[in-house]
Amino acid sequence: MTTAAGLAAALPFCAALLGLAVGRRSPAAARLLAVVPLAVAAVLALWVAVRHGSGGVTENGVELTPTGALDIGLSMRIDGLSSLVAVMVAVVATLVQVYSAAYLRKDPRYSSYAALVSLFSAAMLLVVYTGDLIVLLVGWEVMGVCSYFLIGHYWETEVARAASLKAFLVTKLGDVPFLIGILVIGAGSGSFRIGEIVDNVPPSGAGWVTAGTLLMLGGVAGKSAQVPLQTWLPDAMAGPTPVSALIHAATMVAAGAYLVARLYPVFLASETTLLVLAVIAAVTMVVSALAAFAQDDLKRVLAWSTVSQLAYMTGGLAVGGRDAAVFHLLTHGAFKALLFLAAGVVIHVAASGRIGDMGGLRHRAPLVFWTMTAGLAALVGVPPLSGFFSKEAVLSAAEHTALDAGHGGPPAAAGWLVLAAALVTAGLTAAYATRVWLRVFFGAERSVAASGAHADDHGPVPRAMTWPLVVLAVPTLLLGFVGLPTSWLTSWLGDADGRAYDTAAADAGRLVQNHAYYDLAPRLGTSLIAVALLALGAGAVYALWRRDPAADPARVLGPLRGPAERGFDVDRLYDGVVVRPVRVLARLTRFVDDTVVDGYVRGAARGTWLAGGGLRRSQNGNVQVYLAGLLAGFVVLAVAVAVNA
Repeated sequence: MTTAAGLAAALPFCAALLGLAVGRRSPAAARLLAVVPLAVAAVLALWVAVRHGSGGVTENGVELTPTGALDIGLSMRIDGLSSLVAVMVAVVATLVQVYSAAYLRKDPRYSSYAALVSLFSAAMLLVVYTGDLIVLLVGWEVMGVCSYFLIGHYWETEVARAASLKAFLVTKLGDVPFLIGILVIGAGSGSFRIGEIVDNVPPSGAGWVTAGTLLMLGGVAGKSAQVPLQTWLPDAMAGPTPVSALIHAATMVAAGAYLVARLYPVFLASETTLLVLAVIAAVTMVVSALAAFAQDDLKRVLAWSTVSQLAYMTGGLAVGGRDAAVFHLLTHGAFKALLFLAAGVVIHVAASGRIGDMGGLRHRAPLVFWTMTAGLAALVGVPPLSGFFSKEAVLSAAEHTALDAGHGGPPAAAGWLVLAAALVTAGLTAAYATRVWLRVFFGAERSVAASGAHADDHGPVPRAMTWPLVVLAVPTLLLGFVGLPTSWLTSWLGDADGRAYDTAAADAGRLVQNHAYYDLAPRLGTSLIAVALLALGAGAVYALWRRDPAADPARVLGPLRGPAERGFDVDRLYDGVVVRPVRVLARLTRFVDDTVVDGYVRGAARGTWLAGGGLRRSQNGNVQVYLAGLLAGFVVLAVAVAVNA
């Protein structure tokens, strides 16, 4: 099993190397290398998941660097969590490669793009399967580098160059404390092996647990675009649309939430970390939902939506609902990949990414209309689609923590924060999703000439861009049913350590999840409130749209719309607090270096040159001058002796 998991990660890595070597000379070979290895990796990941079954952990590896203290090993750790997430990553990445082959069929840099997508996918599979934190860090950083190149694929444009650089720098800002946190946890537990770390966590927590997990939240916030490091993700929409689908649904942004779930016993042992995570999640989900409502660019709406939905995952983890968070990670991977790929087709048909340039597209693209409708409904949480069940699971976990906190679990304040924010976000999500649905697919159809957009004559939509939508629509519609009271998913995931749930272990004091978190079925109370808020948000937007279909329902935000469209000016805040002071310091440093330090150096050189020039005049090779000087010196000495005598 571990060999198959290793092959699943190695195949796209090898395909990336071959694609860079031969892809440019043969576009057909580039397409085969892009799709086939990832498809085989998806089959292997599925085989590993089926073979592994529910509960239990399979771990195997070799030692890489015997340091004498904290050894680093290349190990594979397969449990219910890693096996399910790996299937999601490999399947979505394969569909993205198929879609990209048609989407970028005329792009001269397709071969390098496809190779980077394969490398990106291999890095995420390494993060998912590895059993060592240092190796996980390698995959983590490779994803960051790949995102830099993929977001900047259209490097001819200033916006793409700026977006790629911003994504790289902001995520690296979070990776610095993340690395320190890994070292703290490794030193505290005595190992970098994930299995040994979760086994050595003190039930009552410890200083190294709180310090390490708080530092690791920097990397989680960076990769998963949570407050205060959320600003890079909307700008990353400058990259190709399939890259957006890959980053948002299967790789990178899901890595932060996955890491917390992977090390959940460590995070569960620190109430302080859980409370901080709850605050981050609560602020992120509301702020990003408001930002999504105000956007006019379709991909930016979906980007801010991703930030908000990731906050649902981190919020579920903050309140003890690991299973609920993982459940939402899986359903979100399906419907968000569907939404981004459908958005790519919509932009292809409308020849513009602005929502204001669209309208009436349900007639021109009926298949996209129905599939994107399913994706938006799942995003909103319309029953019985997948998003309804996974979001209700998060709400149920938050309600349980808010009302029944205690016994060393997450603090009640975390439960109340996440519950209130998630309910508000449910209404806001329904509002902005309904706005997109109505303005894109209904109303008067706008021509390219009328909208002022510049169309690129792509011709009809290729089949390779439509059938992935149909494939993704299936889990979007049906995946939520795995959370019903059969407890299939919870039993598959096992306890917080990844092992099969054991009641005796809980009695012995080990950190395991409570039985209440295992039941992922919707609760009547939270379901009714969430559906009521959903209906309120969607109904209000529909009423505004019916009153004036040509006007934007986002006008209801009033003076809040401008700040919300700009992401509440967090970039401007960073510019004032970080960028400008750094520039002033850089100019001061340059002045000191150029004027003061280099001034002394140049002055010493100038003085030496002048002294040398003066000395050169006296040493001209004329013997008469030398004799005259000697005589003058003799006279001076004689006078001096006579005076002193």
